[in-house]
Amino acid sequence: MQFACIGIRYTEAKLSVRDKISFTDAMKLAFFGRAEAAGVDQCMVLSTCNRSEAYYFYTDEGQKAQMRRIYMEMFPEADTGRYLNETDGEKAIAYLFAVAAGLESMVPGEDQILGQVKEALDYARTMGYAGKELNRTVRDAVTCAKRIKTELNISAQPLSAGYVGIRMLQEYCGIAGKRALVIGSGKTAALAVKYVSEYGAAQIVACSRTRSHAARLCMEVPETEIVSYESRYTAMADCDIVISATASPHFVVRREEFCPQKPIAFLDLAAPRVIDPAYADDPLVHLIDLDILQETVSRNYRERRRLAEQGRGRIAADVRETAAWLMQSRMDSTIESLQQRCGAIAEDSFAYLDRKMQLGAREQKLLKKVLNASLQRLMREPIRELKRLDTEEEQEAYKQMVRQLFQI
Repeated sequence: MQFACIGIRYTEAKLSVRDKISFTDAMKLAFFGRAEAAGVDQCMVLSTCNRSEAYYFYTDEGQKAQMRRIYMEMFPEADTGRYLNETDGEKAIAYLFAVAAGLESMVPGEDQILGQVKEALDYARTMGYAGKELNRTVRDAVTCAKRIKTELNISAQPLSAGYVGIRMLQEYCGIAGKRALVIGSGKTAALAVKYVSEYGAAQIVACSRTRSHAARLCMEVPETEIVSYESRYTAMADCDIVISATASPHFVVRREEFCPQKPIAFLDLAAPRVIDPAYADDPLVHLIDLDILQETVSRNYRERRRLAEQGRGRIAADVRETAAWLMQSRMDSTIESLQQRCGAIAEDSFAYLDRKMQLGAREQKLLKKVLNASLQRLMREPIRELKRLDTEEEQEAYKQMVRQLFQI
């Protein structure tokens, strides 16, 4: 039995291709059913915006070829074969471990993929397509991913310009107890309101060209005060922090219309810029724009990539351990058959001696224990040797030998 992976991912296929190669739950069930008909009864599908992959166990090359054909036939309108990736053995195990840890993600170290891997296994198990081997392999990948995330803390390097900007404000002037004005009403503005609230801003004021749009920001932080767009400069005079997160073809904060009388920090999250860059020369103003933010975001991305490479090195031992367990597990049925054979012999011997000797309850119990222990002791070393076999060829040869020697 060999572990394998087949599918497409963002590194080879553009979004326009990935849009056509995506599994719904109904398609997953159909895929499982066709895989089972081909002799593959352990299978998991991981389908996200960046990948659509199947992880499975096969017993011969014919099943592997059938899985490729089944996958391609699931998406007849897409040129699947052009982008298809196939991996098996220890490389496939290592790939799954890296995927679960976010090391194969478009954003290195992202956290969402770990939950998606767990959900994929849960779905396969619920539908009856995850046996002992698949459960163990995916569980090991999840455990390793959690350890890597804890040890390296890759996701602590923020890649969101908005979040990086808020952190810069925190480092520069501290947000707790300050009064902040957020200009805008979209998703970026909503996140800005949320972040400054989490950092302990004493008061948050919001404004937008459309007052009803600005009012939506209260859904994030109900205490947010809404002011009209026209009165933004008046509100600004009382603020310590101004965050602009609005799309506009021209400046919404102009140097000639607002001259600060006390220290103030500006965070411009718009492209093109909407806060007058002339403020950079004002000694009372600390101006942060996307150019400054991009330097930090790029640096954080490079750091994530560096940590991701460290993570790859750290999963190697866990991958080898899982691969070794899978190798040993291939002999489980043979070992179980040997143990059952020992149990049957012990039962037959006990029944014969009990009839001949007419033992009491205490003696019967003792005799059963002695017979079972003796036979298990006899088989202990052979079973250890079976577990040490490290190639499929040896395992298959020994399986045949055991069946012939012990008539099982």
